[in-house]
Amino acid sequence: MTDGATPLSGLRVVEFGSIGPGPHAAMLLSDMGAEILRIEREGGNGWPNPVMDRGRATLSLDIRTAAGRERALTIIDAADVLIEGSRPGVMERLGLGPDVALARNPRLVYGRMTGWGQTGPLACVAGHDLNYIALTGALAAIGPPGTPPPPPLNLIGDFGGGSLFLVTGILAALLERARSGLGQVVNAAIVDGVQSMMAMFAGLVPSGQVDIARDRNILGGTAPFYRCYECADGRYVSVGSLEAKFYAELLDRLGLPSTLAAEQMDVAGWPDMAARFAAIFATRPRDAWCAVLEGTDVCFAPVLDLDEVATHPHMADRGVTIDGVRHAAPAPRLSRTPGRIGADVDPARRLADWGIAS
Repeated sequence: MTDGATPLSGLRVVEFGSIGPGPHAAMLLSDMGAEILRIEREGGNGWPNPVMDRGRATLSLDIRTAAGRERALTIIDAADVLIEGSRPGVMERLGLGPDVALARNPRLVYGRMTGWGQTGPLACVAGHDLNYIALTGALAAIGPPGTPPPPPLNLIGDFGGGSLFLVTGILAALLERARSGLGQVVNAAIVDGVQSMMAMFAGLVPSGQVDIARDRNILGGTAPFYRCYECADGRYVSVGSLEAKFYAELLDRLGLPSTLAAEQMDVAGWPDMAARFAAIFATRPRDAWCAVLEGTDVCFAPVLDLDEVATHPHMADRGVTIDGVRHAAPAPRLSRTPGRIGADVDPARRLADWGIAS
């Protein structure tokens, strides 16, 4: 490992304040060593977050005014990457759109994060994570049959299909810039990202290899071997014994006959088998089941509340605590130039580093 080196050292990113995937994308780039300067309105975005807002300086600026716009353009001139999460057309109306920015700074990678995309019938209407994943087919496949699909937090849309795809596009554009010397616009849309994430199902469902109807979907919470169960203390465990050998081990450790292994894929028998498993798991508290199943090839884990995560031995080994606040470690982990969590930076100092008077 090169002492102090990070993979994106020296990369300058200007982030226009937004919520959800934009700040998360900036966090990921910061963790890899990029210098982030957030431009936001007075009072911030309304969602202050000591974890996701880590590693950047912030500058309050009213970009609706001529003076604010000129200050923002000067900052953009010194940036390698721009991240914005406004509805289509907003940055253009403010005089900060990609045509203006790239004309002044041709090497700029201009990252745009939207839900519906820059084009299409819904492009300019309001929406949130739940709406975006609903339109991709992902939401309909989640949850037990006969109930409304449950909102899976905003992990699938905002962060899975949103910020991760935005960062992928930014890094790809930076790699191409090293060859051409030119920046470009990266249009990341949550509906596009989630549709890409559904590629496995889109490819396997037509062939009959996978069924995502919720009463037959082995990954959606209906199969008895891939779901969660309540324990005697009201807490839960997760079981993911998809493969036959893992299912056989689950049966063995639960004290059930090995002959039941042959019935694993009998969809008609799933409700009865799930009831049988539920009755067994209800006989002991969660941590007692951990003593029996954790660390085995059953594919098992306790369902932890967020405040329990830091004390679990495996997660304690993977996370970082800074000033009493628990953080996810920079991910993914690089062997020679690993990422690191940066301290908050004074905006005046960051502007000075960029050669801009504060």
